[in-house]
Amino acid sequence: MSKKILEGVVVSDKMDKTVTVLTLRRFPHRLYKKLTVKKKKYKAHDEHNKAKVGDKVKIVESRTYSKDKYFRLLEILK
Repeated sequence: MSKKILEGVVVSDKMDKTVTVLTLRRFPHRLYKKLTVKKKKYKAHDEHNKAKVGDKVKIVESRTYSKDKYFRLLEILK
């Protein structure tokens, strides 16, 4: 089974070893065919606290780190 890889922007880095990443998903509405945008925030594990607010990052699905943290930082794009 392949792991989910998502791209997003870091919106919070206040927690230790954790960043909050905002992702956007664009898809057409089933009935009206209008482009719809869904936003979702994920908490991701950042072992070395490298990512800062505003960075574009890639996160990958991994083991559970806490109750609501099940992604880890793969790389910082910008």
